[in-house]
Amino acid sequence: MAPHLAPFNPPLGPQPTNAHLYSPNPVTLQMKEKVFSLSGDDFTVKTVDGLEVCKCHGKVVSAHGKKKFTDMTDNELFTLKNKMLAIQKSFHGDSPNGHDFEVKGHFKLMGSRSTVTFKNAADGVEYELEVHGDWIDKSASITYGGRPVAHISRSIFNAREIFGDKQTYFVTVAPNVDLSLIAGICVCIDERENE
Repeated sequence: MAPHLAPFNPPLGPQPTNAHLYSPNPVTLQMKEKVFSLSGDDFTVKTVDGLEVCKCHGKVVSAHGKKKFTDMTDNELFTLKNKMLAIQKSFHGDSPNGHDFEVKGHFKLMGSRSTVTFKNAADGVEYELEVHGDWIDKSASITYGGRPVAHISRSIFNAREIFGDKQTYFVTVAPNVDLSLIAGICVCIDERENE
């Protein structure tokens, strides 16, 4: 069960505040890989109520494992790139408008640990989020200074997911948090766990 998620003030995330990427209420996102996608990494990010938030387009052939995130009108939000020389799998989110972020993997004997750093769009302050996951239990938590930001859980496999080797993720996000950032973090965690 996800912890209580209090609103962030100022809003939290590298993208400027707007109604499509930030919500004044807690939101549960559903991220589902497209079954039989050519790239295998295409996600549509929607709320559980069916409201579309953003899209992730994986590159079919890319040495850096690039994934382009766009809003629903195909305006680029950021491109997620695998940092090839990192000891632990790490990623950089490059935005055409300079709203960048980095997800660094860290060694952990059991489970998964990452840090996410970015300059907050609302106040210009550098932030560091902690991501702790346990894919055996199919869950992860994203926190800022111990305060819950989001909780990620994977669905129980159904026949279509087993046959198509695809996953569905449910992500409950605190109010006033950049939903595209959280979606990008989920993709990074999935990449790390499936390497």
